[in-house]
Amino acid sequence: MNSTLPTLELRDIHSAPPPEFWPPAPGWWLLGILGIALLTLVTVWLYRRYRLYRQRQQVLAELDQLKTFNADRQAAEFATAVSTLLRRVALMRFARRRVAPLSGAAWLRFLDETGGGGEFTTGAGQVLGQGLYVPHPQDVPADHLLLLARSWIKTNLGAKHEH
Repeated sequence: MNSTLPTLELRDIHSAPPPEFWPPAPGWWLLGILGIALLTLVTVWLYRRYRLYRQRQQVLAELDQLKTFNADRQAAEFATAVSTLLRRVALMRFARRRVAPLSGAAWLRFLDETGGGGEFTTGAGQVLGQGLYVPHPQDVPADHLLLLARSWIKTNLGAKHEH
């Protein structure tokens, strides 16, 4: 007997071709959509923080300009200007229907409830309830009023941690 084995002509093993770059698998699509959504949310959040920071800086700059008032001569105008600035901030921060009708004692109570700590109804801020009718110009504690207004603005425009 002939012991020669016939040789088989076999081909080498071929591996599968590498996956195509495009289109990506569904998991990559989902990851991309989530990444874009997260990037959008972070961008909107940063933009809002920047706008709030800019508003706060502008309002505080206006408050600093009020220091130039001579409180002894223009007490009524000074008190009105501070009150007007606080009202503008309140209208930016709270609902118009809540803030707009307030005046006198109700306005001072609102300021205390939203960050005044009682200083508007019983302290230096009382003069804001009198507006143009400040009885004695020397009754306007300008420095204390400006500090109180600055504190209220920072509280309501998100700068509680600043000094």
